[in-house]
Amino acid sequence: MIELLAPAGDFNKLKTAIHFGANAVYVGGSNYGLRKGAKNFNNDGLSQAVEYCHSKGVKLYVTCNIVAHNNDFDGLAEYLEFLESIGVDAVIVSDAGIVGFCKAILKNTEIHLSTQANTTNKYAVKFWADMGIKRVVLARELSVAEIKEIKDFVPSVELEAFVHGAMCVSHSGRCLLSNFLTRRDGNHGDCVQACRWEYTIHEVKNDNKKLILSEDERGSYILNSKDLNMLANLKDLLDAGVCSFKIEGRMKSQYYVGTVVNAYRKGIDSILNGENVPQYLLAELTKTAHRDYTTGFYYGESDSISYDNNQTAGEYEFMAEVIEYDSTKGGIWVEQRNRFGMGDTLEILSNDERFLNKNIKIDVMENTDGEVFEDAKLVQQKLFIKTEYPLTKHDILRKKVVKC
Repeated sequence: MIELLAPAGDFNKLKTAIHFGANAVYVGGSNYGLRKGAKNFNNDGLSQAVEYCHSKGVKLYVTCNIVAHNNDFDGLAEYLEFLESIGVDAVIVSDAGIVGFCKAILKNTEIHLSTQANTTNKYAVKFWADMGIKRVVLARELSVAEIKEIKDFVPSVELEAFVHGAMCVSHSGRCLLSNFLTRRDGNHGDCVQACRWEYTIHEVKNDNKKLILSEDERGSYILNSKDLNMLANLKDLLDAGVCSFKIEGRMKSQYYVGTVVNAYRKGIDSILNGENVPQYLLAELTKTAHRDYTTGFYYGESDSISYDNNQTAGEYEFMAEVIEYDSTKGGIWVEQRNRFGMGDTLEILSNDERFLNKNIKIDVMENTDGEVFEDAKLVQQKLFIKTEYPLTKHDILRKKVVKC
């Protein structure tokens, strides 16, 4: 089976990812992961997440992928024992020392090698396979042809590859820039994404002359990569031997997770049915926040990664999450996320093909007391909206952004 692996920075995003078709999700615990900025999961949260995922037939992987120092191993054995006890399906690890701990402690939990391990060749993959690694998350700097060579050389190892999301200016994420500028160590999960900041360069030996690069009114963006997007090219990765398609974004929004996972789920299903990815799915990926898209290093194009700041908020904005369909009243109960009102037209993001991209014109809107509302401006307010579409819990309503 081809796995669609989605990020989950918190429980709401986990539920959204599963609703829209993820076969597995990856999350961070309170320690040892590389995304301290995400809400992440404490031990109770991890237990609940595993239970929820398994009830839906979905796997859960936990990141333990920091670049570890000596004191990071204090408490590691107990943490790994806990992850095993609650039934986590795999831990994602980059450090050889942590791999050693995993091998000694984990009996029923798979070990997946993180992209942070910078695995770029078939001999390294074989080494890790011989060490008992079940799956290798390949470095993002590999081409499709190189991946095919790796799979042919080590057919027993599962290969996971990123297909969507932010790219890093450093080799598979091993970066010192955040630590250098702010003393926040990206290799310990505390990256400030300094590569996304605005910079100008001055030539010191020439009276600090300003060097003009690719620049707009806010600065130059020599470190800022385009976002990866392989939706139209998934079959190439499938043919090369990739078994898990990974979406980046544990710090991205719930709406981002729902939009991207839905597009890739339907894209994968199209390929497995012998069809091309439909054009409307490619358009879906413009409806949430992103930078200009690239296929990264997959086709060996040295100029395919450009460093500029074409960040866009996306063509649509997250308005409400569906709570349930009320057949008695003939409509849906939703939880508000952003402001909308009577007369607005909202578009449906649904895992059900029948309703995806259908429109709802808001002409009846009530609160829980049956009072008619003209303006939904209270965040997370529960509202009833009249509609003919029997949407399900976790479907999303979005509104096209009007550009002035």
